[in-house]
Amino acid sequence: MKAVLEYILHISFYEKLVIVAELGLIGLFVYAIISFLEGTRGERLFRGIIFVLVAGSVMLNVVVKTFGMERIAYLYNGFLISILIIGVTAFQPEIRRGLIRIGQARFFASSPQQLSRSVEEIIEAVSQMAASRTGAIMVFPQQVGLGEFIETGVRIDAKVTSELLQTIFYQGAPLHDMAIVIQADRVVAARVQLPLAEASTRFGQLGSRHRAAVGVTMSSDAIVVVVSEETGIVSLAMEGNLVRNVSEAQLRRHLTTALVETTPILERLGRLTRTQDTSET
Repeated sequence: MKAVLEYILHISFYEKLVIVAELGLIGLFVYAIISFLEGTRGERLFRGIIFVLVAGSVMLNVVVKTFGMERIAYLYNGFLISILIIGVTAFQPEIRRGLIRIGQARFFASSPQQLSRSVEEIIEAVSQMAASRTGAIMVFPQQVGLGEFIETGVRIDAKVTSELLQTIFYQGAPLHDMAIVIQADRVVAARVQLPLAEASTRFGQLGSRHRAAVGVTMSSDAIVVVVSEETGIVSLAMEGNLVRNVSEAQLRRHLTTALVETTPILERLGRLTRTQDTSET
């Protein structure tokens, strides 16, 4: 510890500025990677690797400068190469996903007009599926990433259209089971498996779709739209609550706020009448 303090005291002001700038860039790089991995299994692994590298580098510098143990430094460099190889192997899915995202990068975000059109496409699909009693569950992530759940499904990355949504949930279609995830104006993935709300809760009598909708909203800030296969009733789930019999106007207002505007979702949900019906799937 004494060696570290002496090293800091002997650094010139210019060198300190350079060190601060370097640490800032490293911090931004690490933050960008953690943000990209948020919600995936690789996030914890990356945090562990960063901790080992930082702690190992600090201890190594202290030991080498204090005791002159050059052999330990040599072995540590070999250890870093091993960590690099393990990291490339462990993060193979994330690296592939990152490269695909770079290749498909869109330099301009979706405009409010595009998002509004997506809302209308979703409304039309929900109305058609409710009329035909086609079961459906659509998840709209907000700030909390759902990468861990998306990984369980089938990647689509297609523009939201009413026809696409109805085709996905058409009874007997390969992807009709489980949920789809929609971000902005894109269908990210289909056949996504979501956690179910505990049977011991007040939602225990609900079917799997509604329990899945409630389950994912208990651990994230996502909102979920559910169409009942038995009755055609449209429901909205948020923050572990389920609102039944949502009208087309209400659904449009809440989806518009979720995709286009920035009003907190709890304020939107509070305007709905909270009615629980635990007798239908």
